[in-house]
Amino acid sequence: MAREKSHSGICYLAGAGPGDPGLVTIRAKEVIEQADVILYDSLVNPEILKWARADAEVVFAGKSAGDHKVPQDHINALLVDKARAGKIVVRLKGGDPFLFGRGGEEAEVLAKAGLHFEVIPGVTSAIAVPAYAGIPLTHRDHSSQVTIFTGHEYPAKIETALDYKQLASLPGTKVMLMGFQRIGEIAQKLIDEGAAPTTPIAMIRWGTMGRQQTITGELHNIAGIAELADFGKPALSVIGDVVKLRGTLNWFETRPLFGKRIVVTRSREQASGLVAALRNLGANVSELPTIRIEPPADLRAFGQMVQDAHTYDWIVFTSVNGVNKFFDLFYKLYDDARDIGGVRIAAIGSATAQRLDDFHFKVDLQPEKAVASEVARMFEKDSSIENLKLLYVRGELASDIIPTRLKEMGAIVDDAIAYRTVPETADTSGAMARFRAEGADLITFTSSSTAENFVALGLPLPAELKIASIGPVTSATLRKLALDVDVEASKHDVDGLVAAIRKFYAL
Repeated sequence: MAREKSHSGICYLAGAGPGDPGLVTIRAKEVIEQADVILYDSLVNPEILKWARADAEVVFAGKSAGDHKVPQDHINALLVDKARAGKIVVRLKGGDPFLFGRGGEEAEVLAKAGLHFEVIPGVTSAIAVPAYAGIPLTHRDHSSQVTIFTGHEYPAKIETALDYKQLASLPGTKVMLMGFQRIGEIAQKLIDEGAAPTTPIAMIRWGTMGRQQTITGELHNIAGIAELADFGKPALSVIGDVVKLRGTLNWFETRPLFGKRIVVTRSREQASGLVAALRNLGANVSELPTIRIEPPADLRAFGQMVQDAHTYDWIVFTSVNGVNKFFDLFYKLYDDARDIGGVRIAAIGSATAQRLDDFHFKVDLQPEKAVASEVARMFEKDSSIENLKLLYVRGELASDIIPTRLKEMGAIVDDAIAYRTVPETADTSGAMARFRAEGADLITFTSSSTAENFVALGLPLPAELKIASIGPVTSATLRKLALDVDVEASKHDVDGLVAAIRKFYAL
């Protein structure tokens, strides 16, 4: 008789996709954001964990061939215990949870315990990774059938469950997940059972990510090619004539920043635009935030200024963070955007202007550069600001050069401290550990505070590391910190920084 379901909690068995965070499903992202507890595997890109709540319990439950850091029985017990305690539990598994991922076994355990669970399919590496290597699994001229098998079976098995004779005789494309260490043995078994020794084969490691590596050969020589290339796991293999199409369809590995290891030090709230732009160019991006955005020390004073915003002639926004914090509070105080009154709006920086547009506020004045002389020139060009009231929305550590210049022009300027930046010490994604172990090709700094807090971390700098700065103010801070600036954006925003990095690597 089936046991009655418990209503105390739920476990989501979620596929985390093949590695590229952009391939995670919307549903998986939703449950990660809601989770009380997250158990993730070694093949899950740790960058995905940035979506977790700050108070979520995050548990590494990684396993790999011959290295079971957390026994499966312990994982099963954790899933049951946490869900039974009323928690929202997310079991994050690389690729798809039901394709060679033991998700079926974990679902059985939850069902037997009478607990609610939901399966969230993921984009499997078996399909996504070959696509990122320019290899279509089916093609009307080459293959109308796909076979997926594992090269790593349960170690306790006395005999293999794989029928190599059948595998060798099957037409179409074959995709082997795992089994890198046994590629020579497996290739030879396929040849012994009738597969042509010259059958094309590709091996792809770290698929869909900026560190992706692909080698090609034939069944008879692929093991030697892999050894010469110092090829390693995690990897999958594609066997069949479709491999020949890679020469024409290799779209991912030809991107301008492909393979470049780039570190982004912006706060998590701000990093997404820069990270996405660099990844779209093929870079292997690691988020290592050195600052965290927090409310201002005197939130009541800021709230009073927001409440009185309609009494000002101008509001000057200096950053995206300032816009976010202002309107977060504004819409808690007012229900109607028109309550802001007839105030005019100035934005320093294109990203700031874009964020204002997101709130459906048009910008009346936007200096081309975020320097005092340019801001003053734009105001003078527009009209006199003598005796006008300006609300200057900024961060706690922002320079006072611009508001001082506006006061010199006769304006009455009130400083509205909307937020403060504090050093980020949490390392949920393990980015600091990876930087220590692997280094990087280039690191980006988008403000003086990101530079100062990075140096305070005391991380070792590889000799070949290049440094990119968003503009002259940040560059000056970097030089004071005894760091050489290799790349400086001529346009002082994210788009300008990305363009400067692309140009640097094109030389």
